[in-house]
Amino acid sequence: FCTPCLQECLKPKKPVCGVCRSTLSPGSRALDLEKQIETTETTCNGCNKKMYLSKMRSHAASCSKYQNYIMEGVKAVTKEPLHNTRNFPNRFTFPCPYCSEKNLDQEGLVEHCKTLHSMDAKQVVCPICASMPWGDPNYRSANFMEHLQRRHRFSYDTFVDYDADEDDMMAQVLMRSLRDK
Repeated sequence: FCTPCLQECLKPKKPVCGVCRSTLSPGSRALDLEKQIETTETTCNGCNKKMYLSKMRSHAASCSKYQNYIMEGVKAVTKEPLHNTRNFPNRFTFPCPYCSEKNLDQEGLVEHCKTLHSMDAKQVVCPICASMPWGDPNYRSANFMEHLQRRHRFSYDTFVDYDADEDDMMAQVLMRSLRDK
């Protein structure tokens, strides 16, 4: 994970797992996983050098062929950003659908609604979903609190590139998976 993604997962209020977004609790290290990383061999996709997974990160940082490999993939799925930003919805701050509170980030909206509106049964449009390319700005959730807790336990920004074309990304992933075998 990159630093911004990890920082998002480790927010002070409630740290979450970087994969499933379940709440993290203090505990011991995953020694079995560490051992597996230390003993599993892999090959660099840039220079084809064999090494253990535990050495891959430091190797990738210094391997120019690996960096070129990554940049080829990035160029293949990234399109030029459009210059007219007025056509893009705000996906960073949201209004509360129950009251007049505005400019809540996703986590802030979830906390705000849990604290102030947990007993409100009014059907409302989810402002987070409505801002997404696939969102329906007219769909009213039958149980908005349940929806928030299930669908918005993580930020879409962590997993979604809004500027990448889905068909191009899929083709690139398929090509790279065939090449990586």
